[in-house]
Amino acid sequence: MAESLDTPAGDDSPLPQDVDGEIAQLRLELEEARAAAALGRDQALRSAAELENVRKRAAREVEQAHRFAVEKFAQELLPVRDSLELAVTNAPRADVASLAAGQDAVLQLLGRAFDRFSIRSIDPLGEPFDPHRHEAMAMRESATAAPDSIIEVVQKGYELNGRLLRPARVIVARAPGDP
Repeated sequence: MAESLDTPAGDDSPLPQDVDGEIAQLRLELEEARAAAALGRDQALRSAAELENVRKRAAREVEQAHRFAVEKFAQELLPVRDSLELAVTNAPRADVASLAAGQDAVLQLLGRAFDRFSIRSIDPLGEPFDPHRHEAMAMRESATAAPDSIIEVVQKGYELNGRLLRPARVIVARAPGDP
């Protein structure tokens, strides 16, 4: 049996009557698919650009936060500086009692600024020595204090929200006769 030129080999189904119409339909579907792909690509590019803008904005905000993180603390310190400048200016005319009172007032201003920012002093007199919070400057024999306890604070330490800023510098007791 001879094969017809109108049908592919092994296919007995006739070709569609309206080949041009089907081609036109396929071209329309192809254009719609291309338009949908272009729209998807455009949306993806816009999303990527928006994400990049968010990243840049966040980086700027973090930079600003780092830059001005101490701004409020600095504002709290300004009255302390003003008081110190006033004390220096008036020192030649002041008596010892008024100088001491002025220093006390400045210390109170500084203490309030520290309190507002959760800066706490470490004054460990009588406490056991803790190498995580204290720096031993020396050891001294003591018949009254427990060994490895702090018998003198050379310089107070400070914490910020529970995090050590500076250890307290201390003198630690040792038992009499210990090397």
